Amino acid sequence: MIRSFFQQLFFVLRIAIVWGLAVTFVVSMYSSLPLIGDFELPAVVFSFATMALVITGAFSHLHRVRLLTGRSDGDALANRQKRQIEVPFEAGESFDLLDAAIRELPGIAQVQATRDSLQINAKVARPRTYGEPLLRRWNPLLWFAPASNQLLATVTPASDSGRIVLICEPESPAWSDWFLVDDGTNFENAEAIARAITRRIGARRRSEQASAAQTAAQKELTEAKLNLLHAQVEPHFLYNTLASAQLLTRSDPLRAETMLGHLIQYLRRSLPNVDGEMSSLGAELERALAYLEILKIRMGERLDVQVDVPETLRSTPLPAMMLQTLVENAIKHGLEPRTGGGTVWIRARQDGDAIAITVADNGEGFTSKTHGTGIGLVNVRERLRLRYNGTANLAVVANFPAGVAATLTVPTVPAVVTTGDRPHG
Repeated sequence: MIRSFFQQLFFVLRIAIVWGLAVTFVVSMYSSLPLIGDFELPAVVFSFATMALVITGAFSHLHRVRLLTGRSDGDALANRQKRQIEVPFEAGESFDLLDAAIRELPGIAQVQATRDSLQINAKVARPRTYGEPLLRRWNPLLWFAPASNQLLATVTPASDSGRIVLICEPESPAWSDWFLVDDGTNFENAEAIARAITRRIGARRRSEQASAAQTAAQKELTEAKLNLLHAQVEPHFLYNTLASAQLLTRSDPLRAETMLGHLIQYLRRSLPNVDGEMSSLGAELERALAYLEILKIRMGERLDVQVDVPETLRSTPLPAMMLQTLVENAIKHGLEPRTGGGTVWIRARQDGDAIAITVADNGEGFTSKTHGTGIGLVNVRERLRLRYNGTANLAVVANFPAGVAATLTVPTVPAVVTTGDRPHG
């Protein structure tokens, strides 16, 4: 408090002393004039009036700065203001925020923004703080005051952020600060730009948070739908398998027992995982082979299965039911419509940081007769997008000389669960 008082006192005395010297010089020049210099009254009136207006203007400046800042220290009283603002965006984005904040400043004019050099120069019309009262018109502190303030802003790039250096000052040389005051207009400009930048950063953060929350909700909804779809054992498959087992119990009990054993294995692997963890290539392969073994009993020699999946790759994390979907497509749309049946190949290979899992058949291929709705493949692609964020993909191409080959490519590292992927193995 005491320090602030002395700073205010020093400010008023500094203005008064400088103007006192200036008035003394003018009066001495007046006194040296022939004839009229002998009349002392004009010089005395000029001296007292000027000093009274100067001191009154200085106190007016003090009062307005205190209203704006809540304090009257040297930094707040200064005509020239400097701010350093850290922005948590890269330099280009920081520059765009700064440019937008400056352009919405009242009275802004002549904005020169250079994005390559990350620099902005502009002029700001000095507001008529108290309108046009007589005191302002005759206040010596404003006789030579410029009509505009100016600002210079630069952005310094950092690794993942930008530092803004902002300078707001009168459009006059620095020596004029000994004679003139700005009524806190440059402090007001600096604070207004800083507030605008902070507000825009906050709005950007809120928008990002809202977008992330919406995306997460959409992902959870999509995953819930997909998981519900894949958690259901196809009724027709279950019905046909049980019906076939019932018939075999009369003619071939041993095969019926084998079929029921494979069905139990398939159903066990199809139960939802309450821990919500990823399945593995090995677990999904067991489910697919149980499914194929059941079909081999039903289709007989029409179905051949060949598997080439190295043991070292069977621990690869894999979302549940994806491999199963590809195998089911190969059977339904490739081999079942074909009178002579065919072969299903399941193979896996490592290529750098990715694992390629291929399900191929030599069935009907891409024909209108076997073309399904594509919902299964669409679901697989959507789950890959949600689970791996673009680092995994599904490619479906024609197999040579006949059939279709579908390849899942997933990263070797475990996927990070970002939504509620609930596997079933």
